[in-house]
Amino acid sequence: METTQTAIVYARVSTEEQAKSGASLDGQVQVLMQVAESRGWNVIVIREQASGKSMTRKARPLLNEALDLLKAGQAQYLLAIRIDRISRNVEEFSRLMTLSRKQGWAMVLSEMDLDTTTSQGEFMANVQISVAQYERRLIGDRTREALAELKRQGVVLGRRTGLPVEVVARIKAERSEGATLTAIANGLTDEQIPTAQGGARWYPATIKKILNSEAWAHVKY
Repeated sequence: METTQTAIVYARVSTEEQAKSGASLDGQVQVLMQVAESRGWNVIVIREQASGKSMTRKARPLLNEALDLLKAGQAQYLLAIRIDRISRNVEEFSRLMTLSRKQGWAMVLSEMDLDTTTSQGEFMANVQISVAQYERRLIGDRTREALAELKRQGVVLGRRTGLPVEVVARIKAERSEGATLTAIANGLTDEQIPTAQGGARWYPATIKKILNSEAWAHVKY
């Protein structure tokens, strides 16, 4: 008789505001539950409020709890919406992929239609996170080049209206790449970059205001 397998439904948001509202977490869980049910898997639901910048036990205790369950054989699959819900670092994700192969469990990423139980899914997962990191590095390179040009022109770099020039350059660069206002705001929030007023949460309206502000018209990317 075939034993029913178990999947860990892992949902993560990065801010306390999102965690309290429950909206994003509930949406992730609902989608992932449907995936698990369609495959006949039992589920363990784990919800976490933490930045995606690091996978350390201190930074992501509940993700590590999930990994402990997988290592112990109490679950066979780790379900998440996207790669960035698990890790935004290609080296960490690569180590996790290696760990999953050694320990005999797999990842399923619903929005990306990736399933590392197959060789094709494993390959595509590596490609996707490598592309994401490459794009971030390109933006970083353009930001550094822009700052170097501003210095050459004699522009004094530092905080203006409470916001570093390099943050403004990043916002403009990401927008030029086609990122939505919401995506830019979420990225800054995830990386715990403070707003001009020192706040922890960025909003699309704030990003739009910065992009349209004459005070930052001189910042190139």
